[in-house]
Amino acid sequence: MSYAVPSLLLIGVLAGCGTEQPSATSTTGSKTSAAQAATTAPKEAPGAPQPVTDGECPYLSTGEVQESNGQLVRKVRLSEDKPNPACFFYANSTDVQLSVWVYEGDAKIAKAIVDRAAPIAGSSPATAPEGWNGGSLTSDTGAVYAVAKGANAVVVTSNQQQTIKARRITETVVTNLGLG
Repeated sequence: MSYAVPSLLLIGVLAGCGTEQPSATSTTGSKTSAAQAATTAPKEAPGAPQPVTDGECPYLSTGEVQESNGQLVRKVRLSEDKPNPACFFYANSTDVQLSVWVYEGDAKIAKAIVDRAAPIAGSSPATAPEGWNGGSLTSDTGAVYAVAKGANAVVVTSNQQQTIKARRITETVVTNLGLG
C-alpha cells in the first residue's frame, strides 16, 4: 500500500509554466511571441511528483490532516516542485496516509491532471469548493478527490475510503492558498 497511494493517484505541484511576455508593442512581435509560447508550452500533464525530502507542508498543517483524515501524522515529506511542493503525510515511516498535489499553470494541463487522477468514466462528479470541477472515487487503497478551476488543479489522495475526507482537505488547501 505504501507504493499504491502515491503512485496510483496523482499528487504534487508543478511550477514554472509561465511564458515570457513580448517586449515589442508591434502586432508582428506579439504574434511571433505568442506562436513561440504556444509551441514551447507543455502538451501533457506532468507525471506525479515524488517525495524527496522531509519538511513541513507550506499550505497544509499536520493538525489539519490529522483532523480531516482521522490518523496521526508521523512525518511529512515534500516533492522538489516550486513554489508549492507536493506534500506527503505519513501514518508511519513507510505508509503515506494522505498526499496533496497543487498545480498552477495551464488550464488544459490542470484539467488533464484531474482527468487522469479521477477519470470521468469511473468517478463521481466533484464540485467543491464552489466553482471547481472534477471527480472523486474510491478504490481498495483509498480515495481520491481531484478538481480544477481555470489554470489550477488540486488532487488529494487518502488511504481512507471516504472521499469526504479528501474533499475537506481540498477545500482547506484552496482556502489556505487563496485559490478560490
